[in-house]
Amino acid sequence: MSETTTEGSAVEKPAVASSAESVSDERLIALLVERARSDGLRLTGEGGLLQQLTKRVLESAPEGGTTDHDGRHGTRSRTVLTDGGPVEVKVPGGTVDTVEPQIVSKRQRRLTGVDEMVLSLCAKGLAHGEISAHLAEVYGANVSEQTVTTITDRVMEGMAEWQSRPLDRVYPVVFVDAVDVKVRDGRVANRPIHIAMAVTVEGTRDILGIWAGDGGEGGEHWLQVFTELRNRGVEDVLVLVCDGLKGLPDAVEAVWPRTVVQTCIVHLIRNSVRYVARQDRGKVADDLIRPVCTAPSETAAAERFLEFSEKWGAKCPAVIKLWSDAWAEMVPFLSFDVEIRKVICSTNAIENVNAHIRKAVRARGHFPSENAALKCVYMALMSLDPTGRGRRRWTTRWKAPLNAFQIAFEGRLTPAGH
Repeated sequence: MSETTTEGSAVEKPAVASSAESVSDERLIALLVERARSDGLRLTGEGGLLQQLTKRVLESAPEGGTTDHDGRHGTRSRTVLTDGGPVEVKVPGGTVDTVEPQIVSKRQRRLTGVDEMVLSLCAKGLAHGEISAHLAEVYGANVSEQTVTTITDRVMEGMAEWQSRPLDRVYPVVFVDAVDVKVRDGRVANRPIHIAMAVTVEGTRDILGIWAGDGGEGGEHWLQVFTELRNRGVEDVLVLVCDGLKGLPDAVEAVWPRTVVQTCIVHLIRNSVRYVARQDRGKVADDLIRPVCTAPSETAAAERFLEFSEKWGAKCPAVIKLWSDAWAEMVPFLSFDVEIRKVICSTNAIENVNAHIRKAVRARGHFPSENAALKCVYMALMSLDPTGRGRRRWTTRWKAPLNAFQIAFEGRLTPAGH
């Protein structure tokens, strides 16, 4: 190809293409990997190909921006955390804020993926100072406690969105339980964090929300919680399982009148054991726990309880009062078949979740504020079941109970038109 100059003479236009342009991306990567292996260079890790490429890309990004406004050339070293490990890059040494790399800003010390690392460590209960020390020890990077705080504070935005997200129209079962945390607000005191966890109509687990309390909750508190859930789309709950929380049954009836409230039998039994002498525990189990909890109907259970009261009234009056006070919320499960009984007679379904939360909470010891405690609980919840195996186990475990719910609560799980 030729072109004519102003003098009219024809000259040949160079047809030289960059060798990089004639090589596909895949081939270029293959060449780099082949070169690295031939030179004995590792692909990952300290001094590896990936780390060196990252360093060159970051340093090349400013495209000549390594001179300051006075024309002086100068750089200084900065360690940046990346997914491939710490990378030391050269950034402009000028003091003018406008002269910065476009990829690594003047004060940036981390790239995509490192924030997730910080949040993961925080979800496991590490304090901000411990996270900072861990990153320095393992990655050789200086990440201040304030930077860690800045990263974790962003979680609160996501938490607010999560806490107000729309929910399903109906849930077969909702479990309500609490985990105590220590909050330093003038003095260190226990505060309950309530968790509502539901089983969906597909048999999966759904954490509906978390709420902080002061330990003296009553009907007004629970009415506010359940009204919030209804406003987020929950029109019906078939069964709500709890641990005898004060004022809860009345609040449930006000929001979902047809919901069955079931007190956790396991907690009732544990509380009863405290009032029984060690040598009598086996006999009490034979005369009360087994006959009542395995009775074919509520009427039969009442007969067994009367027999126990007549026999043990003088020796275990506290146990009799405990069961009498909890009777109305304890017996509903007796109206269902065994498939439903075994999943609603206790809050065991939520215990694994609580254990995960308690592990993170214990690692922290106590929290400076209620919001800090909520943030820790939220991050622990978000780190549940990272492999998805738990979700598959839940779905399998709940197939039979959900079939039983469909029969026992005909029309409420899948109403006409849905």
